[in-house]
Amino acid sequence: MTINELKPAIGTKKAPKRLGRGIGSGTGKTSGKGAKGQWARSGGGVRPGFEGQIFGLARRLPKAGFDNNWKKVYSIVNVSALEVFDNGTEVTAELLLEKGILSKIEPYGLKVLGDGELTKKLVVVASKFTASAKEKIEKVGGTTKDANAKKED
Repeated sequence: MTINELKPAIGTKKAPKRLGRGIGSGTGKTSGKGAKGQWARSGGGVRPGFEGQIFGLARRLPKAGFDNNWKKVYSIVNVSALEVFDNGTEVTAELLLEKGILSKIEPYGLKVLGDGELTKKLVVVASKFTASAKEKIEKVGGTTKDANAKKED
């Protein structure tokens, strides 16, 4: 058997219905489109969601929600997630991304939240810390650094 001899199994291919080919075909004259009107015309019909002259569904439903274009979006991590690092490690957003703790670094950087417990002494570099996160990091002897602070040479 060669590629030019391949054929679909008998009964699997069905010829399309040939519309408007005489009264004997069963689909002659109006070709299954009924009589006259918008839907019988070539290219006829209306776009999806069109409701004629009535007040459309989209306009009947109330407006809802608000999306602030100027919101500050941070990558968020809890102090419990920092437990995977060894003592003395400088934890940055890049390191968290490398370890797979973060999926991406958001435009405003890293924000550390205070959920969970921390037992390791770490140097955490982030754009923002909640009060409880800062307290938990410093309670075990770690330090917090502002990632936005100017670096002195």
